[in-house]
Amino acid sequence: MAQKNGNNRILAGGGQKRFWYHFGIYLFLIVMALTMLVPFVWMLSSSLKLNKDVFTFPMNWIPESPRWKNYSDIWTKIPLGTFILNTVKLSVIVTLLQLLSSSFAAYAFAKLRFPGRRGLFLGYIATIAVPWQAYMVPQFILMRAMGLNNTHLAIICLQAFSAFGVFMMKQFYESIPDELREAAWIDGLSEYGIWMRIMLPLSKPALSTLTIITFVNTWNDFLGPMIYLTRTELKTIQIGLRMFISQYSSEYGLIMAASVVALIPVLVIFLSLQRYFVQGVASTGLKG
Repeated sequence: MAQKNGNNRILAGGGQKRFWYHFGIYLFLIVMALTMLVPFVWMLSSSLKLNKDVFTFPMNWIPESPRWKNYSDIWTKIPLGTFILNTVKLSVIVTLLQLLSSSFAAYAFAKLRFPGRRGLFLGYIATIAVPWQAYMVPQFILMRAMGLNNTHLAIICLQAFSAFGVFMMKQFYESIPDELREAAWIDGLSEYGIWMRIMLPLSKPALSTLTIITFVNTWNDFLGPMIYLTRTELKTIQIGLRMFISQYSSEYGLIMAASVVALIPVLVIFLSLQRYFVQGVASTGLKG
């Protein structure tokens, strides 16, 4: 009986330690999450203020007189609607092309056996290590020689292919058993049919992850559109926000209001694909 009571005390002590351990982890994660949300809360608060009140100290998190007019002025001060449509167009097209090209190439690298496969894959993936700034000038010269300067097609052509996307999709395809492909091949499906009817439906988590990453990167891209797009009717929202900055002043309230509006599509995409995104991150690179 005494031994049993001692065992119960040990179990109770272990349970308490486990509770405080998990409590500390969750508390740390909550604090980190709130810390990361501070800039977004500041942006939302500043979008409802006059310029002179944005950088006042101490910070007034809740404006006494919210200036909702900022959200109407951003549509009249600049052609914000045009900028948003251009950004949506580029983000959707680039995302779809990257999903197609990355999944198609990844299937070949993961499941097909052809001479030079490993060397070609390593050479392609090695391009990730080369910073874009190192070859953006030759790219600009090439696009200008092709007559694509100052067109959306230049942005689309440069961003339609992703070595990172191919790498991520390949890692996911390698986790799919080869027996599925072999059974489909015996049933008469071609490689194209296997890719479309088997691989793509099974790779929803990886495709969702790649969708979020590609859409967010394209939506937030600043330097690319800044280099290739100079006409106002072609600009994206990221370079359009610079129109609120003049030589002598900056309309910070309008900049923050437009930034809040620009953030909405990214939040919609992320929240709608969040479940698949977590699955993709957890499963990519696992085999068996």
